[in-house]
Amino acid sequence: MNADVWLYDTTLRDGTQGEGISLSVDDKLKIAIKLDQLGVHYIEGGWPGSNPKDMNFFEEAKKLPLNQAVITAFGSTRRPGINAKDDANLARILESGAEAAAIFGKTWDFHVEEALQITLDENIQMIYDSVRFLKENGMEVIFDAEHFFDGFKNNKTFALKAVFAAEEAGADCVTLCDTNGGTLPDEIAEIIIEVKKVLRIPIGIHCHNDGELAVANTLEAVKAGAVHIQGTMNGYGERCGNANLVSIIPNLQLKMGRVCVAEDQLRQLTAISKYVHEIANQTPPNNQPFTGKSAFAHKGGMHVSAVLKHPETYEHLDPKLIGNERRVLVSELSGQSNLLFKAEELGFSLDKKDPAVKETIAEMKEMEHKGYQYEAAEASFELLIRNGIGENHEYFRLDHFKIFTNKEEDLSLSTEALVKVSINGEMVMTAAEGNGPVNALDHALRKAIGEYYPLVREMHLSDYKVRVLDDAEATASAVRVLIESSDGKNKWSTIGVSENIVEASWHALADSIRYYFMKHHERLQTVRKTMAIPEHGVKNH
Repeated sequence: MNADVWLYDTTLRDGTQGEGISLSVDDKLKIAIKLDQLGVHYIEGGWPGSNPKDMNFFEEAKKLPLNQAVITAFGSTRRPGINAKDDANLARILESGAEAAAIFGKTWDFHVEEALQITLDENIQMIYDSVRFLKENGMEVIFDAEHFFDGFKNNKTFALKAVFAAEEAGADCVTLCDTNGGTLPDEIAEIIIEVKKVLRIPIGIHCHNDGELAVANTLEAVKAGAVHIQGTMNGYGERCGNANLVSIIPNLQLKMGRVCVAEDQLRQLTAISKYVHEIANQTPPNNQPFTGKSAFAHKGGMHVSAVLKHPETYEHLDPKLIGNERRVLVSELSGQSNLLFKAEELGFSLDKKDPAVKETIAEMKEMEHKGYQYEAAEASFELLIRNGIGENHEYFRLDHFKIFTNKEEDLSLSTEALVKVSINGEMVMTAAEGNGPVNALDHALRKAIGEYYPLVREMHLSDYKVRVLDDAEATASAVRVLIESSDGKNKWSTIGVSENIVEASWHALADSIRYYFMKHHERLQTVRKTMAIPEHGVKNH
């Protein structure tokens, strides 16, 4: 595919310098395959001269069934005082077997004189020799001009002399690096325009996000003439991260008309962004632009009403173009449009003139006022809708529960819950132990209803979260409990709110079971018909 700009991904090297990011060789190989599927042109695999793991990656990468991406090795210019052919770092780059190399060199005189403590002329020679050596050995060479923008502002003549030396030595591209991430967009553009007057080869851009401008600086660089774009997936990188390719790609392609990848590849952007988060063991930020869960989520009633008529009123692009989706949230800010949209998502066809719709909205807002948050607990929200339109099923009803916690002489704790529920008019009372009040309550409830509804054994609680809603009230504060449940295939979330954490947990727990029963109502009824009718009275387990 012909592209207007070339994408160079450094997630596997620069991205791993971010705090909390660590990738095994297998992780890097998996990500490389996905980057190739996305349409990335260059994949920087690591620095083969720095550690055995990176060299191992290059060995294994030779076996990858890549369609277009060029595996690239990273390194530095030769050390001072030796020949390029004798430099161990450059030798490792050749040994990696990579088709291309990206080597960085100093272009800021301050770094040359204070960090390397060599003359400016020696630094220029190091750049020339290193590029020339790799080119003579058949590699495509990208010269990364480290700290270029700071260097240009401090000593323009030396900075230009440094990149010109790389071109003269045969570099295929010179990438200008905003290594400290402090340059402003207008400065980026002005400096690139000046560099283009000196260099004949393609110019690239490599930005860091310390000023939260890495994406903006990259876009300005392209407008000024850069055609080689360096960045990382999800903006991973040292300090505040690198330029985020997940934002750069759709901005370039959908808004600036610069072709980066094929349309079908662009539609994989959200999935691949999430995949990289998963492999890197990072929680995807909901508000990540373009690919985040909240990127196209609408909450305000007026917004939702407008979006349902014309999506472009509150969406800057069609989320389907990048593989994301529109979401409508429900809360105290919701209007009728939110409820109707969510109901339609859940398979209900509601009449907006039906008084039950307005009553359900009013109930929802009252519950949210008490601390409920249905956008995080859609199973509880569906139960709310069903109750509002009269489609609820009372599989069981609580009579009462009691919790007993005993501290033994050996300082151990034991907790027991007693639950009494009504099931089709029959009273059932049971007790069970657990490793805490919620766990004991869960066991007791399951024990109580298990004989009547064996289906309950197929589901389990998979996550439990508690949040204090008003810490000013200290121990008297209301708490919000969110429970995530699963049957091994599907997951659903329910919510409970109370000043008593056990009561809040009960509401969330009971909702989780009712929701599962409701989703399997026909199957549940079939099982019930095959069971003997219990005797009247209270049945103990």
